[in-house]
Amino acid sequence: MKLKALLMCRNQQSLRLLKTVLDDFEIGQDCCCSAQEAIELVTRGNYSALVLDFDLPGAIQAARFARLTPPHRRPVTFAMLGASAEIESALQAGANFALYKPLSAEQVTHSVRAAYGFIRQDRRRSDRQAVETVVYLLFGKQAAIPTLMLDLSEEGLSVQAAAPLPTFDKVDVHFLLPGARRPIEGAAEVIWADDAGRAGLFFTDLPPSTQRYLKNWLVRRARKSQPLRPIRPVGSRLKTTLLTV
Repeated sequence: MKLKALLMCRNQQSLRLLKTVLDDFEIGQDCCCSAQEAIELVTRGNYSALVLDFDLPGAIQAARFARLTPPHRRPVTFAMLGASAEIESALQAGANFALYKPLSAEQVTHSVRAAYGFIRQDRRRSDRQAVETVVYLLFGKQAAIPTLMLDLSEEGLSVQAAAPLPTFDKVDVHFLLPGARRPIEGAAEVIWADDAGRAGLFFTDLPPSTQRYLKNWLVRRARKSQPLRPIRPVGSRLKTTLLTV
């Protein structure tokens, strides 16, 4: 399958330079102008790389959403940084490489070459697990809204509500993992939400002990879900030996 990059950028000169360099690496491109478009395209598409102009509104949210995607579909993220952007914020949001504006062909080529191995690698193992449990979301001073968890990772979760969720950036979360007695409580940021009541959340404030507890639970669950290797019956091996003598 041909490699493809998604470019969230409005500057035509930067787009032309990015396309020229990516073409040299045989990486196709799609373009968008907003974070909402980028999030929707990453959800529907299979992009190996994501280039985000951090001077555009919502770039941090788009980077965080990309980090929430399953590892086998997670793009390598490049952050285009202007004079007002901070590299620390970009890295914390999930960016893997920084491109400083104004872009130069030499800089972009060097960064793409450094990332190329990660862009090409087959990332089939996923640490995101399908989990069904009730998640209570507290938006501001409103009553807690019960939702159904769809999947979960160390970094966030996705949920399904009975109706579209209120428009809040931050939300408190409370849920009990299947088979566990200790609840998970903390804060999360709503990265995306749709009119069908689905939403993706990124954990922003979990106590260290809760983080360790969640990680250990996910590891144990992943081990239990691994299929056992079939063992050929002893009689079958004996028959094969007799037939080949």
